[in-house]
Amino acid sequence: MSESVGVKLAPLKTHLAGVCNCDEHMREAQIIQTSLLPKAALNHKAAELAFRFIPFSEVGGDFADFFVLPEGFIGIYLGDVVGKGLPAAMFAALVMGTLRGIHKTGTDTADVLTRLNERMVQRPIKGRFCSTLYALFNIATRELIFSNAGMPLPLLISGNTCEQLGEGGLPSGLFEHATYGRHVVQLGPGDSVLFATDGLHELRNGDGVEFCTSEMEEVWLQCQRKSATEAADFVFERRLEFADGSPPHDDITAIVLNVLP
Repeated sequence: MSESVGVKLAPLKTHLAGVCNCDEHMREAQIIQTSLLPKAALNHKAAELAFRFIPFSEVGGDFADFFVLPEGFIGIYLGDVVGKGLPAAMFAALVMGTLRGIHKTGTDTADVLTRLNERMVQRPIKGRFCSTLYALFNIATRELIFSNAGMPLPLLISGNTCEQLGEGGLPSGLFEHATYGRHVVQLGPGDSVLFATDGLHELRNGDGVEFCTSEMEEVWLQCQRKSATEAADFVFERRLEFADGSPPHDDITAIVLNVLP
């Protein structure tokens, strides 16, 4: 290769090296995000939980987890950070790490979200905040205790009825003195709760029509007597049918909690 050709090819080599580095960074981000999400459904004698996640791009800004706590609770959290793609995924990892450290300090869901907000406000990142829901399922009493910082309201199927639970709250990381309510719902055998980010609730079809709340509740009502895994699959199948091939405009994440007899 002549020296002149080598000089001309140098910028191309530099560009290709940058593309390879970007691809490698994206793969690493996907690995990190996967490690921060549930690896499988949770099957417990008192309840079963299933999880579904579809990112908007290669990685997403939604986050979720569920776990058995030693105090006799099953912990659940779900969140949605502002933005999409790699920056949102990095911020989601930061929020999840903070949240995991906080929830081990006690079982008051409102206190957990208050502390999360305080820590995010203390170290703000311009233009970054998130919606977060933290819940505890009491294994012995079947009570669901939760607090909500700006997430869509959970949907409960009980008997032949479907209802929204609790109320929203201020997103985490926006306001210094934000406080959060604590909601307690008595669940019974056969009850199911759907926790989801707004990507599921606000899915649009090719004509830009948004799936409304009443239709979401109608779909969820059809999940009576389904397992948590079957219910999660059913909801996502129906929502994607409504989208009719249109790609999602946001990350889509859901957790299903089924109370067992």
